[in-house]
Amino acid sequence: MGSIHRSGGLKKSNDSARLVITTIMGMVFGYFIGISFPSVSLTRINLPSSLMSYHEENVKAADRSFPENLGSGNTPTIPKIFVPSNPRGAETLPPGIVVPETDYMLRRLWGDPSEDIKKKPKYLVTFTVGFDQRNNIDAAVKKFSDDFQILLFHYDGRTSEWDQFEWSKRAVHVSARKQTKWWYAKRFLHPDVVAAYDYIFIWDEDLGVEHFNGDKFIELVKKHGLEISQPGLEPNNGLTWQMTKRRGDREVHKDTEERPGWCSDPHLPPCAAFVEIMAPVFSREAWRCVWHMIQNDLVHGWGLDFALRRCVEPAHEKIGVVDSQWIIHQVIPSLGSQGVSEAGKAPWEGVKQRCRSEWALFQDRLTNADQAYFMQKKKGQ
Repeated sequence: MGSIHRSGGLKKSNDSARLVITTIMGMVFGYFIGISFPSVSLTRINLPSSLMSYHEENVKAADRSFPENLGSGNTPTIPKIFVPSNPRGAETLPPGIVVPETDYMLRRLWGDPSEDIKKKPKYLVTFTVGFDQRNNIDAAVKKFSDDFQILLFHYDGRTSEWDQFEWSKRAVHVSARKQTKWWYAKRFLHPDVVAAYDYIFIWDEDLGVEHFNGDKFIELVKKHGLEISQPGLEPNNGLTWQMTKRRGDREVHKDTEERPGWCSDPHLPPCAAFVEIMAPVFSREAWRCVWHMIQNDLVHGWGLDFALRRCVEPAHEKIGVVDSQWIIHQVIPSLGSQGVSEAGKAPWEGVKQRCRSEWALFQDRLTNADQAYFMQKKKGQ
């Protein structure tokens, strides 16, 4: 019995020693295996593919990384930020993430965003159009190189039909029925939206451009320091003011002689500091001012041409007409047909009456604003 007891104790002792040695060897082996693999960051949590939307099923979860607290039940701590110089409403954002301006440049839905735009246009050309004038607009667009972004405002709701022109597929189209170009300009040409463009053209649809070239026009505008300009008008067609009449003996003119009594000062409209609203061109800086002067409810823009001088200084030097790049006003009454016949009057008569009343309203508002400003300034002295 005694010998059996000693033999069993020895066996237990050997088994225990073997277990300890095996455990130690396993730990050592595991340690060396562990250090042979790259470290795994525990600060990244990858969403399983089952949580992704159907169109992202082929995207590997490992390709996306998320904040370390996502899914942990703890809300990530956001640093306290307040930057008064940021745009209104964005004061709590770090300045580096704020993008206050945009543009009308078309982008792809795929690929690297930095490669979307092969060549950035420098200028923006807008036309307010109806489909009936498509051939005229086609001829006009072809006078502008790929340095010009084309934007069409459609007052008749017909947009897709313009795709018969190849350039239309690269243009931007905005549609709202029976609206004017100044209605569109106030809503879609905010200075922060068009800040990427050096010059903004806001043109009618009935302009003949046989003697016009966009690049040459811009060259002359820069040469003569014009902030607000227009091409000269063919004298025999649609001429209202002497100031916008084309002169054949020069590149640019900035003043003129009008009818007796029309100009109390040779540096004031309509003898200087004046262009018409049918085909104006604005520098980026001038447009920022002009946009704010456009009234939200006055859609025809009448009277605006006499007030443009408030946006550049000295106005009689920075507003002018480019004579050597000229256009023809074809005087097609397309806008009048967008009106409604009321009280026995033709549609165009109602539109014309609205234009005149808006001119009077604009003048009254401008006069009242001037008076209110100077009265307030006087009180503050």
